Amino acid sequence: MMKPTFKILVQDNQSAARTGVINTAHGPIYTPAFAPVGSQGTVKALTHELVNQLGAQLVLVNAYHLFLRPGLEVIKKMKGVHNFISWPKAILSDSGGFQIYSLSPLTKVHEEGVSFASHLDGAKIFLTPQDVVEIQAILGSDIIMPLDYFTPYPSSYEQAKSATQKTSSWARESKEYFSSLNNNHQLLFGIGQGGTFSDLRQKSIEDLLELDFDGYALGGLGLGEPKSLFFEIVSQSTSSLPLEKPRYLMGVGYLEDIVEAVALGVDLFDCVLPTRNARNGTLFTSQGRLRLKRAQYATDERPIDENCQCYTCQHFSRAYLRHLFERSEITSAILNTIHNLYFYLDIFRKIRQAISSNSFLKFKEDFLKKSFKDKENEFA
Repeated sequence: MMKPTFKILVQDNQSAARTGVINTAHGPIYTPAFAPVGSQGTVKALTHELVNQLGAQLVLVNAYHLFLRPGLEVIKKMKGVHNFISWPKAILSDSGGFQIYSLSPLTKVHEEGVSFASHLDGAKIFLTPQDVVEIQAILGSDIIMPLDYFTPYPSSYEQAKSATQKTSSWARESKEYFSSLNNNHQLLFGIGQGGTFSDLRQKSIEDLLELDFDGYALGGLGLGEPKSLFFEIVSQSTSSLPLEKPRYLMGVGYLEDIVEAVALGVDLFDCVLPTRNARNGTLFTSQGRLRLKRAQYATDERPIDENCQCYTCQHFSRAYLRHLFERSEITSAILNTIHNLYFYLDIFRKIRQAISSNSFLKFKEDFLKKSFKDKENEFA
């Protein structure tokens, strides 16, 4: 089996935006691409057939959650995570570092790895960077992420420096172990850290470039830092990364941020935003955000978005969807998630089309003029 490859298809002539294709063992990923989050092997409220029909090219699973439940022995017996969850396309697995630091009690960071207690039963666990790579090798995901360490915003320079040094050290150990597996069907990405400090970000990327990863991710962003600083870091980072490798902006999901990041040369994104908001009754539309709990929708015969071609918009009114949401019906989560995920994936289709036709900056300008640029702006 040949090693997966990345190829740039079209480079925008007015920005750093580009379209490309990551050829994986489970099919191509045409970039820029969005990965719906299915941490425990499922995109909440949807079957995988629905996720596929909506146009998802890959999904994200979480190594931490799958390591705890159902466990690696089950995944092994089921011949890998693709077979276990019956998803035929590409899978990106997150290392679970964020969950270890945020969900697990008694977490301690050591030079050799992290010790923590399971958030399920309190069992004590210690994982090294090699362990995290091995877990994902067993999962058989197409793109795997190493263990990294980040600090919350705001953090001091010394805190960010220490975290960046650990991330670089762990990246080296991860790459060395991954290389020893002689694995020719998975990709290992490096993760750049450094908080909001430009020199630390640059040093982190330089450390990763020495190791020649298959792709590069930007971590520790979208944690509350000012937007101007956020984009400054993304711009600095992408301009320092090799053109021939894919770039992944981890966990960033606001569409206006995504469009700006695409213009800076980012290829991959993931976020729970569209699916979590759907379950909470907040829907994304071409005119703004719509909150179903508002009484004004109780007798509204219109679809969520008259410009949307998704199943939900083609068959159901705002009034009915509000009724389902108010009654906490399971169908509410299903229909809302169908819409939000279709909306996101359709935006990515339009982004790829705009880059391919050399009209991306016009697309970006028109997109950012719309009311959903203001997250608090809603329409009647």
